[in-house]
Amino acid sequence: MKRINYSKAVLVFLLAAIFLITQSCSKDAEDQELSQDAQLSQAELQVVLDTDQWTSAADEILTDLFRKSTFQTSGKFADEGCYEAIYTETGFTVVFGNCLLNGTDNVNGTLEVTYKAAEGGVASFTAIYNGFFVGAAELNGSRTFTLSESGDLGFTFTVMSEMSIALAEMTIMETGTKAIEFKFGDTLAQSTFGMSGSWMIVNQGNTYSVSVDETLRGSLGCPYLTEGRMKISKNGLEISVEFGDGSCDQIITLIYPDGSMEEVSL
Repeated sequence: MKRINYSKAVLVFLLAAIFLITQSCSKDAEDQELSQDAQLSQAELQVVLDTDQWTSAADEILTDLFRKSTFQTSGKFADEGCYEAIYTETGFTVVFGNCLLNGTDNVNGTLEVTYKAAEGGVASFTAIYNGFFVGAAELNGSRTFTLSESGDLGFTFTVMSEMSIALAEMTIMETGTKAIEFKFGDTLAQSTFGMSGSWMIVNQGNTYSVSVDETLRGSLGCPYLTEGRMKISKNGLEISVEFGDGSCDQIITLIYPDGSMEEVSL
């Protein structure tokens, strides 16, 4: 039992870190203007970069639920009519009733979480969303979070997603895996993170395949990614996106299929 409680404590911190990282990255696609010749619009790139913003609110809700589950291993729990949770030793199921939670309105639907602890303190859990609303977004599918390494200086974890995000104007499908590394700084603002992996997004009849060639890096003290390179392939058209040399600035470089480059100010 002690090992499972330790696992829950790790997962609470892991989820809080995910929320901070996604909030830090969420400004990367604002006000971008891309060449029409590249056939990748500002709105399309924003969808690719900002998909996580719709799941970060759900991650914050998960963090609170994990905090409560640390002290409750079985039975039912109700939160002022907002939701009812059933806890077991291996997870919990929560049914929400269209309420306001953590500043997010219209929290509704069902969330099922299964977690486990392995030797060496490795923690993992899967969250399954079924008609789960956060604000105007409806989430369906699963996200699996696995802590692969941890220590005094930081930790590394992976997020494997198979999700659909339905908005009023579009429905986004995301599948793939992101690996995230987090290093503690002397202050929260000095803490740094990196992201790699490959994933695919389907939106409005277009398929966007994303692969990270050089780890994308940033810090919680800067609202922009500051290093790294990734490739976005839209229906076979491939464009490289370079995020800089480590400076906290608003400049990224787009490299088009013909080799030409364009600097974009965020």
